Amino acid sequence: MNLFQLRAFDAVSREGSFTRAARRLCISQPAVTGHIKALEERYDLVLFRRTARSAELTPQGQALAELTGPLFGLVERAEDLLEANRNLVSGRIEIAVDSPHIVMPLLARLRARHPGIVVGLLLGNAAETREALLAERASVAVLTEAQAHPDLHLEDIAVSRICAVLARTHPWAGRGELDPKDLDGVAMVLREPDSVTRRTFDRACAARGVRPDVLMELDSREAVIEAAAAGIGVGIVSSLECGHDGRVAAIPLTGPDLTNRHAIACLARRRTLRLIRTVFDLARADR
Repeated sequence: MNLFQLRAFDAVSREGSFTRAARRLCISQPAVTGHIKALEERYDLVLFRRTARSAELTPQGQALAELTGPLFGLVERAEDLLEANRNLVSGRIEIAVDSPHIVMPLLARLRARHPGIVVGLLLGNAAETREALLAERASVAVLTEAQAHPDLHLEDIAVSRICAVLARTHPWAGRGELDPKDLDGVAMVLREPDSVTRRTFDRACAARGVRPDVLMELDSREAVIEAAAAGIGVGIVSSLECGHDGRVAAIPLTGPDLTNRHAIACLARRRTLRLIRTVFDLARADR
């Protein structure tokens, strides 16, 4: 059995892409393709369904991935043990986040402390970010309202408040806070229903009998801010996502049920890996 071929397979199964697997292994894409082809030909099976944009595991591939994932996870732990006394002068870590605003100060501290570490940032909503961590496409994730999971180690790092965002010309722009009841019947532009921010807002509205007039459902916080800046309607964002856009005002909504917790997470079995420990230590330092 050729371990180079198995490592190439494991990388493609984690990344879902030959290109990203090659980047992960620091080899060429043709080399990855060659390893997979040789493995499939030797054992007369098909491990992936190739499409123009991704590589999907076949049932045989899925069964093999369930073995190679833990196998190469142990290899990474062995490598970390052997390198325990060496300074973090190089390396790469994939971090998945559902809000880049929360993680950027952490990445700045990591860059200042260990400039040789390269960070791959994976952006998605809360569900996509959690799945990237569980599928080992990322080593660390920053999650909003993360639910406990037996395979995950979680530590809270921040709390944000739900804010109304509206154009600077709006009559409410100078207010210090808003009661959610003020939004009853108000024209609004909101994130998609699966967004954590949207779910928190919807629950608070339901508890108060508030029915906003939803004009648009948008798939990013940037789109919500742009729509609010254009005066289309009042948007809803997290206080950590507001930034410093002079075109809009972000006004906190009152109420104990209008906050979100943010946590840093990793796979529990990988929490002792040196680079992951370093990221967690830096995250704790900012609390």
